[in-house]
Amino acid sequence: MGFDLDMTLIDSRNSIGAAMTALAADTGVPIDVEHIVATLGPPLEISLAPWFAGPELDAAVVRFREFHGDLLHLTLPMPGALAAVTAVHDLGGLVVVVTAKFEPHAWTSLQTVGIKPDVVVGWRFGAAKAGALLQHSARAYVGDHLADVAAAKVAGIVSVGVATGSTSPAALVDAGADVVLPDLLAFPQWLDGFADRRWLDGVDEWTGNR
Repeated sequence: MGFDLDMTLIDSRNSIGAAMTALAADTGVPIDVEHIVATLGPPLEISLAPWFAGPELDAAVVRFREFHGDLLHLTLPMPGALAAVTAVHDLGGLVVVVTAKFEPHAWTSLQTVGIKPDVVVGWRFGAAKAGALLQHSARAYVGDHLADVAAAKVAGIVSVGVATGSTSPAALVDAGADVVLPDLLAFPQWLDGFADRRWLDGVDEWTGNR
């Protein structure tokens, strides 16, 4: 089972907001921290592009990560995240986290909130996530962003939207999500049905054993 990270499994608004505030103070650039925090999902390079360009953007990315690495203890689990991961493991499945986040920080963030994935793949956004999902035989991908729906569609797997980020349930549906949950608290019950229905033709178990 594939999962997105920010605003799907973890609430990183506090840590990212604090690091962005520190970056703005350090560079003297008036970064709209509230906007960035309210629209988490895209890679850092895209989020910072309105205020930095060229070598300055590269330097800002590096500097942000320096600040952020010291602030990851502010990360919180999203409601139902630990239970969702446990539900996958209880069925014998693997938890594959595919995220646009800097991969070492993704691991640390998950460790901070007590989530233990089997695989973490960083620096992937939108359709670029599909390769990692296919490589690790994910049968569905859970995410809060329109780009997460696109990732599942490109991979040809079930798209599970969770309305816990900046994207509305209606927008997730319009983008082609196969199912939209209000949050991960609803995930274990959905997962039971997913396992029972054997959604994929020719697959004996939802984990993909043939």
